[in-house]
Amino acid sequence: MINIYRWLIGTCLLLLAACNHNQPVKDSSLALMKTTNPSPIMTNQKKDSDGVEEIRKEVSSLPEIYDVAVVKGKQDTLVVYKVKHLHRFKMKKIEKQVNKMLEAKHPKENFTVSSDYKIFLESVRLNEHIKSSKFSQQKAENRFKEIVKMTEDLK
Repeated sequence: MINIYRWLIGTCLLLLAACNHNQPVKDSSLALMKTTNPSPIMTNQKKDSDGVEEIRKEVSSLPEIYDVAVVKGKQDTLVVYKVKHLHRFKMKKIEKQVNKMLEAKHPKENFTVSSDYKIFLESVRLNEHIKSSKFSQQKAENRFKEIVKMTEDLK
């Protein structure tokens, strides 16, 4: 009798594991648990993205940071990053350091810098929507402005 229950439970677990295998995993569903390194996003697809990639590499080079998302809008650039666990006590200092570094290297840009997980998650979701062509350029720009406003509200 016990063997039948073991066999039944084993079969159910096998079926559940097989059913879950074909579902694609989105970056946003795991963005808070692992490093995603999303590609830089531009709400205006017609512009050159070299500068945005350069910003991502510069911020990623800091030893306290392990994941960076950069979103470039028409006027603003949002830089969101995750801080390594042991460096979380110095988050304000790291934010000032990132802001200072970006302002020095790119004086013409208007940066919004954040280490908030919610903002990071929203940036990754925006990236997924832009890549899947669910958003037009105008919708993407509007969503970008909402995310920047959220960042300002959290401060």
